[in-house]
Amino acid sequence: MRAPVVVRPRIRATRGDVILLGPGKADLLAAIGATGSIRSAAEETGMSYMRAWSLVRTMNAAFRAPLVERSRGGSTRGGAHLTPLGLRVLALYQEMERLAAKAIAPAWRRLARELKTSGR
Repeated sequence: MRAPVVVRPRIRATRGDVILLGPGKADLLAAIGATGSIRSAAEETGMSYMRAWSLVRTMNAAFRAPLVERSRGGSTRGGAHLTPLGLRVLALYQEMERLAAKAIAPAWRRLARELKTSGR
């Protein structure tokens, strides 16, 4: 049995060639919010810790205030959390994705009719 075909609009905010916020960064923010750790969020999203930390630095530099703050290790092992701005940016990005999906739904239904079904 074939997996269902879905359409997912992918939104990216860019400045020149730099992606300030996009699907991967939004997924990373959500994972940091859920895990409280950049390392755990990296594992959850399938990226290296260094890649995740690089994306966090890019986002923190791009916005008027940091989206992610971290605390150093020690006896409490440190961690990371989304700032109030980080929570707001993530929620707005997710809203934009939902609105984009809703906007393209009528055209997608017409296009989906042109796809092969599993029986053909």
